[in-house]
Amino acid sequence: MTTGAKRSAPRDHVYPPLLRAGDTVAVVAPAGPVGAGGTASARALLEGWGLRVRTTRRLSATHRGYLAGSDAERLDDLTEAWLDPDVRAVLCARGGYGTQRIADRLDLRLLATAGPKFLAGSSDITCLHQAMGDRLRLVTLHSPMPACRPVHQDAATAAHLHDALFGPLPRSLALAGPVLVPGRAEGPLTGGNLTLLASSVGTRTAPETDGRILVLEDVGEEPHRLDRALTQLGRAGLLHRAAGVVLGDFTDCGDRDEVEALLRDRLSGLGVPVAAGLSAGHGTRQLTLPLGAHAVLDTASYRITLHQPERTPR
Repeated sequence: MTTGAKRSAPRDHVYPPLLRAGDTVAVVAPAGPVGAGGTASARALLEGWGLRVRTTRRLSATHRGYLAGSDAERLDDLTEAWLDPDVRAVLCARGGYGTQRIADRLDLRLLATAGPKFLAGSSDITCLHQAMGDRLRLVTLHSPMPACRPVHQDAATAAHLHDALFGPLPRSLALAGPVLVPGRAEGPLTGGNLTLLASSVGTRTAPETDGRILVLEDVGEEPHRLDRALTQLGRAGLLHRAAGVVLGDFTDCGDRDEVEALLRDRLSGLGVPVAAGLSAGHGTRQLTLPLGAHAVLDTASYRITLHQPERTPR
């Protein structure tokens, strides 16, 4: 059995206070625009959980055809929602493209004054998990988004997001395999969309991988593009610093056997455990991952065990 090499221990992240019925949450669009149908679906889901929902002013705005408003507008909406003292969670309605355009303009000192609260989203929102979660030392949720189909069409997807927000917190995440490199690794979870992580290399929001369990997923990228992104992370030294690697869904990325062979080729020489089959990313089932939370990857049991954090008082 191969065991990951010892890595330096990252500082602990704070798990925000769990939500209660009657709490207020904000739905924001830091990337692509959200249509009226998506906004209505997001509101119905969250109000069905007993939450009060605030939507930002420009949730359905369109700029250049693919952005939910100008960079300044999207940044203002996100900042306003985060600083609102009544808002206990900020959920990104959808991904798309555009989050990286505002990441370097976030006023982290100002955002830190709001105290710990949830940030939830995935895909293009990967950039915010790095920009806010790692810099503010908060556990953030790599999760399905309330304006997108999976959370409305798969009961397990919705229930997993609900439990991450309200409790009881999930204790483990199952892996369907295959195991590319066997072993056991321990450390905080990090990662998200492979393409977004690779395109953040060399920026202020480059992923922190030292001593962490790195989760990777992607959608709509042919194998040669996945190869390029993995090679970029490898050349930057980020893959070799990880304590272990977990692979989520690689949806619509070409032939599954070809994708698996590529991942094995690019990752099996790292000297750390590598396992696939986590239902996270862009598939029909999207589990919520608490990025920054301490976890143990054990390929023998096909499972990631999540350490239960101390709850932050409200």
